[in-house]
Amino acid sequence: QVQLVESGGGLVQPGGSLRLSCKASGNIFRPYTMGWYRQAPGKERELVASIASSGMPNYADSVKGRFTISRDNAKNTAFLQMNSLKPEDTAVYFCKIQLFNGQIWGQGTQVTVSS
Repeated sequence: QVQLVESGGGLVQPGGSLRLSCKASGNIFRPYTMGWYRQAPGKERELVASIASSGMPNYADSVKGRFTISRDNAKNTAFLQMNSLKPEDTAVYFCKIQLFNGQIWGQGTQVTVSS
């Protein structure tokens, strides 16, 4: 059974930075895609960024140029470096791994951008 553990959320001032980590464990077979999603209060969950096994990234327009997704295949871990954070980035951030036989979600980590 595959499990995801997220870390790195917290409170940061506008313009600040945070780095999220998502480590997958269990029976993981490549190729797989890992992604970060977020959900703000009263809004639907939305894709922030994803990265394929090849390393090819994909970003939401709202975070392009500010966020960078990366992965360490040897450790089955994905990272989301978030710079120039804005109040509108405040949300619960969820990690997801897309495997050949389904998808698994993490428990979510809160990111709050506020002065």
